[in-house]
Amino acid sequence: MVTAAVDHEPMDRALELARAVRAVTPPNPWVGCVIRATDGSVFEGATAAVGGLHAEAAALVAAGDHDLHGAQVWVTLEPCSHHGRTPPCADALVAAGVSQVVVAVDDPDPAVAGQGITRLREAGIQVEVGVRAVEAEALLAPYLHHRRTGRPYVVLKLAASLDGRTAAPDGSSQWITGPEARADAHALRAESDSILVGAGTVRADDPSLTVRDAPAPRGDPERIVLGEAPPNAKVRPCLEHRGDVEELLDDLGAQGHLQLLVEGGATVAHDLHARGLVDRYVLYLAPALFGGDDGRGVFAGPGAPTIDAVWRGRILSVNRLGDDLRIDLDKGDR
Repeated sequence: MVTAAVDHEPMDRALELARAVRAVTPPNPWVGCVIRATDGSVFEGATAAVGGLHAEAAALVAAGDHDLHGAQVWVTLEPCSHHGRTPPCADALVAAGVSQVVVAVDDPDPAVAGQGITRLREAGIQVEVGVRAVEAEALLAPYLHHRRTGRPYVVLKLAASLDGRTAAPDGSSQWITGPEARADAHALRAESDSILVGAGTVRADDPSLTVRDAPAPRGDPERIVLGEAPPNAKVRPCLEHRGDVEELLDDLGAQGHLQLLVEGGATVAHDLHARGLVDRYVLYLAPALFGGDDGRGVFAGPGAPTIDAVWRGRILSVNRLGDDLRIDLDKGDR
């Protein structure tokens, strides 16, 4: 429950801090923390790369020897309460003497799952949960999905003309979108733990699937091919998967992969969409028209047989990137 007296602005700043380390922290969640002492001094922290400080610990380090008794804390995810690679953040906040902790969302990880909040309350700290919960859920969607399902969050990336074509009849397709959209797509790669394409796309386009046009603190994602890649394909070294794609999702989840980016082709896109395995669709639309019905479509396979069977999702955001548009959508609450 959130009381009206809770100040929301520091949580907005905590979300900004978390967003800035989105590509840095996996497989740990990307978290931001703001601490405000009773004298008005403010200290900030964000989760570091694996093995480094969590957001709360980073903010406490930033505070140094400053007196934090009675301080307020805003954090985007429930503080951990167990010993992992680092000591429990809940214990650190208790030791610092803070009086209130405002949490955006609780952590579904079985090692936490409310225990951090319980630890704080048992120490006499007031805890408010749910401030900016919608925004935090959206930002942490891959992590939360992984902890709730055991599988990576599947993002299907598509690029098309305004009339829904991805390639000309002769197969030529490169650079439908402009440089800004391509750089954004590379940033999406940098946020992902693995990237998936079909063997047909590898044979036709020979993509490298590396992060070249955006910062990649963790390096390139693991490259996965459904089927067999040619011996000299640029995508190598890669994992070749010949079994059911759901088995692959289970395996990747067990390995700690939080986000799987699917980049094609149309047959793979159709298969995952038809089976309801896509969690988010990222569609880049270029101001181009093929002007006919013989160009290649986004999906290759049978579609909805009737208007009542058409898949309908929820548009999450629409952003302009140069001359192109990026549209994010998901399944909604259906």
